Amino acid sequence: MANIPTNIPEKTVERLSEYRRTLIRLRRQGITHVFSHVLAALHGITAVQVRRDLMLIGFSSDTKKGYDVQVLIDFISAILDASTDQNIGVIGMGHLGQAITKYFNGKGLKLKIVASFDTNPEKVGTTIDDVPCIAMSDFEQAVAELDINMVILSCPARAAADCVIPIVNAGIKGVLNFTSSPLNFPAGIVVENYDITTLLEKVAYFVKEREENEL
Repeated sequence: MANIPTNIPEKTVERLSEYRRTLIRLRRQGITHVFSHVLAALHGITAVQVRRDLMLIGFSSDTKKGYDVQVLIDFISAILDASTDQNIGVIGMGHLGQAITKYFNGKGLKLKIVASFDTNPEKVGTTIDDVPCIAMSDFEQAVAELDINMVILSCPARAAADCVIPIVNAGIKGVLNFTSSPLNFPAGIVVENYDITTLLEKVAYFVKEREENEL
């Protein structure tokens, strides 16, 4: 395998993750090879973009038969995955936090939700799919004991800012923020703000534009 490249563009990393999920699904269907134009069509992009992404990470293959599905899965995994499993904590066990916890584990990735955190005493001490809910007051200790290096924020927006200092103090390296409150962290912490409201408004805008153009 070629040397693993560094400084891969953010959008390319996102597409690689999407390619891998599609390839895993194809493998389960018994498909052993796939052409770039087929993979592109499944993602609504061009074959040129697929080939460009794979060339960027140093992947080459016999295009007469298409890409070997298993080989490409393994190659992308070597790019995206750490050498060992990475443990994740979920902060906020409302409906969204519970849904994320139930959905995520068991996907065959080297990412695992090992704990959830909440301030509600009725939730603390319970489990969801064998994931314990721990009091937020014990966050730093639990992060150290369970070797958690990433968290998913799914708490109410009004409480999100109060989580910043505990996250920093605990030495968390990555945050996926599902709240509607953009958060700023010191350099060295990777943060992705995922605003569902903004995304829905974006979709709604283009639906409106399309409907108006059809009149």
